[in-house]
Amino acid sequence: MSSANFVDYVKIFCRSGNGGAGSAHLRREKFVPKGGPDGGDGGRGGHVVLRGNGHMWTLLHLKFRRHISAGHGGAGGRQRSTGADGKDVVIEVPAGTVVKTADSGEVILEITSHGEERILVKGGRGGLGNVHFRSSTNQTPRYAQPGEKGQESWYILELKLLADVGLVGFPNAGKSTLLSVLSAAKPKIADYPFTTLVPNLGIIAYSDDKSFVMADIPGIIEGAHEGKGLGIRFLRHIERNSVLLFIIPADSENISREYEILLNELRLYNPELLDKKRVLAVSKTDLLDDELKSGLSDDLPDVPGIFISSFDGTGLNHLKDLLWKVLNEN
Repeated sequence: MSSANFVDYVKIFCRSGNGGAGSAHLRREKFVPKGGPDGGDGGRGGHVVLRGNGHMWTLLHLKFRRHISAGHGGAGGRQRSTGADGKDVVIEVPAGTVVKTADSGEVILEITSHGEERILVKGGRGGLGNVHFRSSTNQTPRYAQPGEKGQESWYILELKLLADVGLVGFPNAGKSTLLSVLSAAKPKIADYPFTTLVPNLGIIAYSDDKSFVMADIPGIIEGAHEGKGLGIRFLRHIERNSVLLFIIPADSENISREYEILLNELRLYNPELLDKKRVLAVSKTDLLDDELKSGLSDDLPDVPGIFISSFDGTGLNHLKDLLWKVLNEN
């Protein structure tokens, strides 16, 4: 999917339907000139509902649909007839969508699975018909309850990709190349920084029909939490990953130093990210001989690590074994 078609942030205006008015009808039939109240209740207004769709992974369909309104409830009728409920509006969103209020940024709800439905804006209640107001002292009430007004507000929808493994690394570390080799994903790959401008997802096949999902986000640079580079716009996509796979190229000046910079950027963005399981993969090791690899091993951070090369396939099967093991710990 092109960068123009990937949308992970939209602001929409939602309005639910008004409830229908109750009826103040009085029963009038042949030989029953004064039959008393028989007005029915009004129907409820339509809801605005969010529904998870596992086949979607962008909010593009909402980019140009900024105003969403549900239907109004029908008025009550005679013979205690209840008005029709207003038509609900169902908005399908990818799993991993978070909804916030536009004014305060408070999280209202999250859609995390396919088929999950949550009411975002409730429709107004229908008014009661006059039959509900009959009493011993008021046998023929000539009034009924009006319908309740619907609600309306601006909301922000943010998408956080759901994946088992999230790739973390500087630009040009080899993340996209690794994803393209391990899966059928076809991210844009080139020898200049910030080739990846939007997140990419790939399904990694494992043994015995097992698989896991890997997410590649645009590269992080020092100061990303302050908005440098592509900033923190895409860091939220790794908040739901079970394992963070740090990718650092073998030709880096100091692998441990780069690892600490990446870790610090995650800490400054969201300290809870440090509670996730971590794996380190030193990429582009086809540039090294065994002696250089041995020397680098002594200086690696104290996390499960492996040397890999997407060019000649070195260590890729061991990497999948390691990721599967870490994913299924405990």
